[in-house]
Amino acid sequence: MTTTSRHTEPAGGRRALRREVPSTAAVLADEQDFAAMRRYRTFPFDDYGGYLRQLETLLRTLAAQGVPTILTLFDPAAYEEYCADLALDPDRPESRTRYTTETACAGATLPYGGEPLTELLPPLVEAADRRATWEYANTLLSRAGHCEECGADLAHTAFTRATQALRQLLEALGDGTHHLVCSVPAGERSLLAVLHTTAEGGRRRLSESESLVFCTVLATGIALRTPGGIVSRTSTSADTDTGGGTDGARDTVRGWSLRDSWLRALTAAEVFTAYCTDPGTGDPVPPEPGVDHAPGLTLTPPPDDHRHR
Repeated sequence: MTTTSRHTEPAGGRRALRREVPSTAAVLADEQDFAAMRRYRTFPFDDYGGYLRQLETLLRTLAAQGVPTILTLFDPAAYEEYCADLALDPDRPESRTRYTTETACAGATLPYGGEPLTELLPPLVEAADRRATWEYANTLLSRAGHCEECGADLAHTAFTRATQALRQLLEALGDGTHHLVCSVPAGERSLLAVLHTTAEGGRRRLSESESLVFCTVLATGIALRTPGGIVSRTSTSADTDTGGGTDGARDTVRGWSLRDSWLRALTAAEVFTAYCTDPGTGDPVPPEPGVDHAPGLTLTPPPDDHRHR
């Protein structure tokens, strides 16, 4: 009896533990990343579609066994730097395994729930971009320092004002589905944060991670006193017939510019100009049908004992 217990209990325990120990899979985001990995002799795939199919088969096998799996992105450029820093051979499977494990601990991840990889890749890329934006914005905020006159922590002050501004903005927009974009120029690159939220009857649903990144980007603009801004696009169902025989929907676009550490409402003409101009070329683009360009809503600056000069 004792002998049998010693031999069977560990095996059963290992199987139970296997279902509680998560696996990690790093996936290449696109054809370009896949092509970069093909230079390694030990990378055993010939085409991106086949690679995704085989990885998806493995993920579904693990899911069928009750093994939880998290997905992260595999960045070939970052992998090459990682191997160089640690003097690892990048053309070895164990190097890729080590990189994957450490990337998952520090990077963006999503749980695998049986979905096709083609459906999971876009939100995974978005999560990775959001994290990269947050990290860069935090780096810039950490350099803001303290006010020379009063000693206030400029990053903390800016984040507080950004949080207050977002709260006021969402309350002013009211019910509907809102898509907000905050853009802040920051040196050689621009910070861009996106926030999706739905409000109905005073109840609001929004992502905590999106809100954090949004406020951090806005705070960076406030701390650095850059000419950033916010554009909102609100979708609401039409209450009346639009003339086509079926219920329609109208989208309303509004805008604010960042000036003097606060959001200032744009006029309807300014919103139209900003929304109907190609950001790359500066050329005008035709307005979208079913979209109204409205002035930004006035937001009241909170009391501020610390004034940036």
